[in-house]
Amino acid sequence: MSDFFPSEPAPGANMAELTVSELAGSIKRTIESNFDRVRVRGELGRVTIAKSGHMYADLKDDKAVINTIMWKGSVSRLPFRPEEGLEVVAEGKLSTYPGRSNYQLIADTMNPAGAGALMALLEERKKKLAAEGLFETSRKQGLPFLPRAIGVVTSPTGAVIRDILHRLEDRFPVHVLVWPALVQGEQAAAQIEAGIRGFNALPVDGRVPRPDVIIVARGGGSIEDLWPFNEEIVVRAAADSAIPLISAVGHETDTTLIDYASDRRAPTPTGAAEIAVPVRSELVERTSLAGERLVRSLSQAVARQERELKAIAARLPRPESLLDLRQQRFDYAEGRLTTALQSAIFRKQAEFDRVVPRLRPETLKNHLQQLERDTVRAGQGLAGGLKRLSDVNATRLEGLSRRLSVRGQRLTDVSEPTRRVDALGDRLGRAVNRKLQDTEKQLARSSTMLEALSFHATLERGFAIVRDQSGQLVRSSDTAKSEPQLTVTFSDGDVQVSPGKNAPQTPRRKASDPPTEGGQGTLF
Repeated sequence: MSDFFPSEPAPGANMAELTVSELAGSIKRTIESNFDRVRVRGELGRVTIAKSGHMYADLKDDKAVINTIMWKGSVSRLPFRPEEGLEVVAEGKLSTYPGRSNYQLIADTMNPAGAGALMALLEERKKKLAAEGLFETSRKQGLPFLPRAIGVVTSPTGAVIRDILHRLEDRFPVHVLVWPALVQGEQAAAQIEAGIRGFNALPVDGRVPRPDVIIVARGGGSIEDLWPFNEEIVVRAAADSAIPLISAVGHETDTTLIDYASDRRAPTPTGAAEIAVPVRSELVERTSLAGERLVRSLSQAVARQERELKAIAARLPRPESLLDLRQQRFDYAEGRLTTALQSAIFRKQAEFDRVVPRLRPETLKNHLQQLERDTVRAGQGLAGGLKRLSDVNATRLEGLSRRLSVRGQRLTDVSEPTRRVDALGDRLGRAVNRKLQDTEKQLARSSTMLEALSFHATLERGFAIVRDQSGQLVRSSDTAKSEPQLTVTFSDGDVQVSPGKNAPQTPRRKASDPPTEGGQGTLF
């Protein structure tokens, strides 16, 4: 065992013992001194940006991988957003991380490996967003003809905002809201997105006016400079904007992804201002011309309507001629109505006189008493019939019970037939009671009708009934004169009178004669 695991150094061994930390530190110093600064080309993989702002990524090719770190300050200066699969050129110093015994590249600058790589990434992203429908024409909104307020997302210190304001002042001055944002660098995309979404979040009736149009603008530059406008968050914010959006990024030949998602693309920021508002002088001139045409059209229409009205009026008959015939018909109808009303009154009076004798209280009372006697007799007959029917059924039941004896035993159970007879008796009694109640109700209704049609109410209004000695009604003065004694019935009693021989005679007025003074005049 001692041969394989010696407890002491072999003779002549003079190597110094190092701790792990000392060895890791020595390797770190050796690498940093031999590779002070390097420039490495490779493809990004596993890109992670921590909450602290530092970026951790893998830089690789088809044979090797090296860990790459970029501190927060360097990340904020990147002209693009690092993504996995992008080929870049990173520059920095090589170092080690003793805690894990691996080496790493601490990069302070990073750029895409040529425009071709960025264009390939741009094309791939364009296909992805187009497949989601963000560039569809059906999503695009129309621009308002005359916006009250315009929101501009751009750098507040550049020449772009001055060009936009100057062009708006020349064409049609409107209220302009500026959302300051970086237009280049790593933080530009987030600030541009915040500007678009911030304008959309403003309330319609808030203290700060909500813009009717948004302009996202930036001057020209390289593809790296314009890269924030190709970021996915910016494109999605433009596509989600409920406010119509105009993109004005770069010069006329520059194209970014926000141009496809916006509602209108302007070749330059100045062109965006020209698209957003009309020319005020041209608008005033067009309005004046339209007003003049409207006045002429209205004048011509009024003149034409006036001529047509005069022509129609000339063909119309005089109003008096339209009323004469109808007035004549009205006069004739008035005359016929007076005669018809008088005839109707006399006819109704005659019908009433014919009905009165039949409505004497004595006659109705006798009739009602006869009905009551008939009802009582009918009830007594029903009661007697019930009694006889009950006796007949009992006799028949007794005979049946005697005939249904079995082997000398009499049938003693007659409870069921008895119950049936009792039930029939109850039903008959209820029927008699209902008949009596109905008869009493009919009698009450007849009494009410008698009171309503009785002549006593007429007597209370001042009329009187004249009868002869035999009780017959006296209907004319000639008959009254021939009677020696008359009975005059008032509402409070009868009076016996003797018609005078020398009483002045008053001629009977005919229906067609005019009424005397103090009498009832015509109805019209």
